[in-house]
Amino acid sequence: MNNQVLVSELNKKLPGDIAMWFFILAELTVFALFFIGFAVTEQLNQEMFALGKAKLHAGAGLVNTIALITSSLFVAFAVTAVKSKKFKQSVQWLIIAQCFAVVYLVVKGWEYQSLFAQGIDIETNTFFTLYFLITLFHFMHVLLGMVILAYIMVRTNKGDYQQDVAGFESGACYWHMVDMLWIILFPLIYVI
Repeated sequence: MNNQVLVSELNKKLPGDIAMWFFILAELTVFALFFIGFAVTEQLNQEMFALGKAKLHAGAGLVNTIALITSSLFVAFAVTAVKSKKFKQSVQWLIIAQCFAVVYLVVKGWEYQSLFAQGIDIETNTFFTLYFLITLFHFMHVLLGMVILAYIMVRTNKGDYQQDVAGFESGACYWHMVDMLWIILFPLIYVI
């Protein structure tokens, strides 16, 4: 089986474009390295990490988890709507998804500000260095995901997904990846 046939077969089974899946795989690899580094460092510095986690606001983390899961749900509704040629409804679902993403950004910003007010920043200790690096990296992915959602929303509004929804699905897959990463991040950093 040649490479072109293999890529064609993958595209039939996966939603979106194969290029987005390679990008998602690369992003997941980077986050996996962060998660492994965090877990190993925690084993070497258990007391510091326990004290660091005690200073985090688990309620804010939970609100963010709910906000991102809810946002993903509305993106899934948008995918279903666009596949059913209900473009206005799809745009409406994407707007609601963006609103929940904004909730995440506001709560995360409040959480950072709360830590800064306590004199805690990226240089406080190893726990907070990793905390800020990982969560800020994720924050940037949420921002990029919001740009992608806005882009597919504009294209949907223009009627660009009449025939092929692969681009729409690619944007949705990226958003679901960002949300899935938070679902791993929340217990790793805040709970366990």
